[in-house]
Amino acid sequence: MRGLKDKVAIVAGAAPKNIGGATAVRLAEEGMTVVAADLSAAAAEAVAEEIRAAGGKAVGRGFDITDEESYRDLIESTTRAYGRLDGLLNVAADLSAESFGRDSDALSVPIEVWRHTIDVTLTGYLYGIRHALPIMIKQGGGSIVNTMSSAVWMGEPVHVAYQAAKSGLVGLTRHTATLGGKHGVRTNLLSPGVILTGTAYARTTQEFRDEILASVRSPRLGHPEDLAAMVAFLFSDDAAYVNGQSLLVDGGANFT
Repeated sequence: MRGLKDKVAIVAGAAPKNIGGATAVRLAEEGMTVVAADLSAAAAEAVAEEIRAAGGKAVGRGFDITDEESYRDLIESTTRAYGRLDGLLNVAADLSAESFGRDSDALSVPIEVWRHTIDVTLTGYLYGIRHALPIMIKQGGGSIVNTMSSAVWMGEPVHVAYQAAKSGLVGLTRHTATLGGKHGVRTNLLSPGVILTGTAYARTTQEFRDEILASVRSPRLGHPEDLAAMVAFLFSDDAAYVNGQSLLVDGGANFT
């Protein structure tokens, strides 16, 4: 990808075997300095260590996406250390049994689950944008990528809070694209389908995976590296004229 070498990126939600971790690795392979950040500092450092072992440049940081000061500190400390911020990937989510596992339907979802999901997946992304966008505008350019879910397009009968939060990212992304576009800051949205992260693989059966595969227009299910490649593209100069778009990466499961 053109224009990534010696640039700086934050991956907010980077743990091994997930989309954020794979993206951090790919960006480092493209020559970027990567700050891998996650609620688990140990997970973020594991990603950074993998990158460094391969000859790339990375540090791991723990942060809490639901805490604006924590996100602000992540962004400001990165800018102080490297003098710039060129890419921000918002990919953090809480898919734990305590949160995602209790996210039922509109009639029965616990309000604390609803609020927590919105805090992580929508308000948390706003925090990152709020503190990264002025830096990118001041330096004359940058790229922000948010991640939603193809479940939004399907109208699933469960996970109402997750779908509502992810749907809100469409408006947030387009708004941010408008704010930053004339200043050279692009904001786009990736919509993954079923991606075989480490967590997804561990929580699903082969029978379930076969059923999902039958519904997509692809010979295989997605891997974290498929999303990583799209983020690298959107961060690069090759995507200089791509702004405010919602891009499906789901093997053709949905057409919009």
